[in-house]
Amino acid sequence: MGEPYYITTAISYPNGKPHIGHAYEAIAADVIARFHRALGRDVFFQTGTDEHGLKMAQKARELGKTPAQLASEMSQYFIDMCAALNVGYDNFQRTTEDRHHRASQEIWRRMEANGDLYLDRYEGWYSVRDEAYYDESELIEGEGGEKLSPQGTPVEWTVEESWFFRLSKYQEPLLALYRDHPAFLKPDSRRNEMIAFVSAGLRDLSVSRTSFDWGVKVPGSEDHVMYVWVDALTNYLTGLGWPDEAEAFSKWWPADLHLIGKDIVRFHTVYWPAFLMSAGLEVPKHVFGHGFLLNRGQKESKSLGNVTDPLALAESFGVDALRYFLMREVAFGQDGSYSPEAIVLRCNAELANSYGNLVQRVSSMIFKNMDGKLATFESRPEDDELHARVATACRNELPREFAALNFSTGIDAWMRAVFACNQYIDEQAPWTLRKTDPERMRAVLLTLYMAIRDLTIAIAPVVPASAARILDQLGIPADERVYAALADAEWYARRVAQGEALAAPSPAFPRLELPSEEATA
Repeated sequence: MGEPYYITTAISYPNGKPHIGHAYEAIAADVIARFHRALGRDVFFQTGTDEHGLKMAQKARELGKTPAQLASEMSQYFIDMCAALNVGYDNFQRTTEDRHHRASQEIWRRMEANGDLYLDRYEGWYSVRDEAYYDESELIEGEGGEKLSPQGTPVEWTVEESWFFRLSKYQEPLLALYRDHPAFLKPDSRRNEMIAFVSAGLRDLSVSRTSFDWGVKVPGSEDHVMYVWVDALTNYLTGLGWPDEAEAFSKWWPADLHLIGKDIVRFHTVYWPAFLMSAGLEVPKHVFGHGFLLNRGQKESKSLGNVTDPLALAESFGVDALRYFLMREVAFGQDGSYSPEAIVLRCNAELANSYGNLVQRVSSMIFKNMDGKLATFESRPEDDELHARVATACRNELPREFAALNFSTGIDAWMRAVFACNQYIDEQAPWTLRKTDPERMRAVLLTLYMAIRDLTIAIAPVVPASAARILDQLGIPADERVYAALADAEWYARRVAQGEALAAPSPAFPRLELPSEEATA
């Protein structure tokens, strides 16, 4: 196996069904995981659900259920979402699992042994919805004069005995981390925000609660449960078998990438590295805070009635079309907007009309005019020029941009190669050559066959199911669908030597239509 690569999403809070933001992060992480697998790396991809905390306890009480019942029921929705969106994780970590409780208690003991935990009394503002503590200076005023968190959520004054973590002790180590390892947090705008936040001074953090009991018990203080973020962040260790499975842990840790939303950057790049430093563990290599997806430019909310079920979008437009749109449309790291009209416009223009039509035209002509058979041929300079253009996009430009998480830029380079293929087929006009120069027709079609194979391997992490069908249709073996195969100069000769014939093609990307209610809106 290749070099290990460990990627995680943030674990989702299952007090409601998955929304488009959950789907966006899961799809992006899956694209990254598939991309690194295609590079030959040994990938471990983890996602899961964060099932403890006051918010879950309150929601369960409201529904007349136990928190455990609610957690099991709601977590299944997130498992089903991943299955429906072709998100191929290696581990789905639930925080209610026994092994997770053991891992959380172990990191607590290590922080305590390091002298970083002490018992005191907490008095301050707490947002149940954010599961976060806020300083008075961070609060904003609501329309009715009430105090709100920086995210606009209600806060309540909380007074209770609490264990505290000496977060203030880690101010300088954290600033050194940001300074000496600028790639630790991306995009740069998020890193600058955290530098400003930490530079302003850190207060010790309340890390236990006694007012409810739905959580991980504090070792030696059974009337306390851990602050949900101590427990939640530890999931990244639990999934690797820590602390019991030392070999697996040493293979995968530190994480190569924590992929998270920009609203939880503070927890992952201030609290989490401080906890790890205290426990004597390495910090993650990279944390990336992506932006929000906006519905027609607006944040989704129940009050606006614009909350979108991502599975309904996938049902309407197809899983691969939705995956492609999300990775193509939004500059990763920034906020982006979506709408059914935008999905239809983008996917029809690029997947159906440009790439899908190219695949269909070429495969059909090879099947009809050449009995589907591959052959050797004499290439001309214009054929070699197309090969070079496609090779540059598929071997260099797209992989370079995907490695930097610049998905839209990488797909743009890929689309330019698709356009080059369409321009080539229009200029060479193989339908005319069929009558005037059949030998040249074969050369043109087989040049395009080779280009389509490269284009399809390159884009496969984004549209895996469709790419697999196309590569099956092209007769490409499963073990030759990785990026290393793009540099294999002998692959085509092997296909010819084996005398395989292509089957009748089927459309890879049918044109999309707006659902009737959208079309008449």
